[in-house]
Amino acid sequence: MSKPLPERPGETAPSSAVATLTAGVRRHLGQNLRTLYADTLAAPANQRLEDLVAQLSKPKR
Repeated sequence: MSKPLPERPGETAPSSAVATLTAGVRRHLGQNLRTLYADTLAAPANQRLEDLVAQLSKPKR
Protein backbone atom coordinates (compact mmCIF):
# COMPACT_ATOMS: atom_id res chain seq x y z
CA MET A 1 0.00 0.00 0.00
CA SER A 2 1.54 3.32 -1.02
CA LYS A 3 1.36 6.45 1.08
CA PRO A 4 -0.48 9.40 -0.49
CA LEU A 5 1.77 12.24 -1.59
CA PRO A 6 1.50 15.47 0.38
CA GLU A 7 -0.35 18.20 -1.42
CA ARG A 8 1.40 21.37 -2.46
CA PRO A 9 0.37 24.24 -0.19
CA GLY A 10 -0.05 26.70 -3.06
CA GLU A 11 -2.56 24.49 -4.83
CA THR A 12 -5.03 23.99 -1.99
CA ALA A 13 -4.49 26.78 0.53
CA PRO A 14 -6.03 30.19 -0.03
CA SER A 15 -3.44 32.85 -0.81
CA SER A 16 -3.99 34.50 2.57
CA ALA A 17 -2.84 31.30 4.30
CA VAL A 18 0.52 31.19 2.47
CA ALA A 19 3.33 32.62 4.58
CA THR A 20 5.33 35.45 3.05
CA LEU A 21 8.90 36.43 3.78
CA THR A 22 9.88 39.94 4.77
CA ALA A 23 12.21 41.92 2.53
CA GLY A 24 15.01 41.52 5.08
CA VAL A 25 14.65 37.73 5.15
CA ARG A 26 14.57 37.54 1.33
CA ARG A 27 17.67 39.74 1.14
CA HIS A 28 19.48 37.59 3.73
CA LEU A 29 18.59 34.37 1.87
CA GLY A 30 19.67 35.86 -1.46
CA GLN A 31 23.03 36.97 -0.10
CA ASN A 32 23.68 33.56 1.46
CA LEU A 33 22.70 31.71 -1.72
CA ARG A 34 24.94 33.95 -3.84
CA THR A 35 27.84 33.29 -1.45
CA LEU A 36 27.15 29.56 -1.44
CA TYR A 37 26.99 29.25 -5.23
CA ALA A 38 29.60 31.88 -6.22
CA ASP A 39 32.30 29.28 -6.88
CA THR A 40 29.92 27.16 -8.93
CA LEU A 41 28.85 30.10 -11.08
CA ALA A 42 32.44 31.22 -11.65
CA ALA A 43 33.69 27.74 -12.60
CA PRO A 44 33.89 26.90 -16.30
CA ALA A 45 31.28 24.49 -17.62
CA ASN A 46 32.60 21.03 -18.36
CA GLN A 47 32.98 19.97 -21.98
CA ARG A 48 30.09 17.48 -21.95
CA LEU A 49 27.68 20.17 -20.76
CA GLU A 50 28.93 22.58 -23.43
CA ASP A 51 28.41 19.89 -26.09
CA LEU A 52 24.85 19.26 -24.90
CA VAL A 53 24.02 22.97 -24.96
CA ALA A 54 25.50 23.24 -28.47
CA GLN A 55 23.20 20.42 -29.61
CA LEU A 56 20.19 22.47 -28.49
CA SER A 57 21.00 25.15 -31.05
CA LYS A 58 21.30 22.67 -33.94
CA PRO A 59 18.20 22.20 -36.10
CA LYS A 60 16.42 18.87 -35.71
CA ARG A 61 16.70 16.43 -38.57
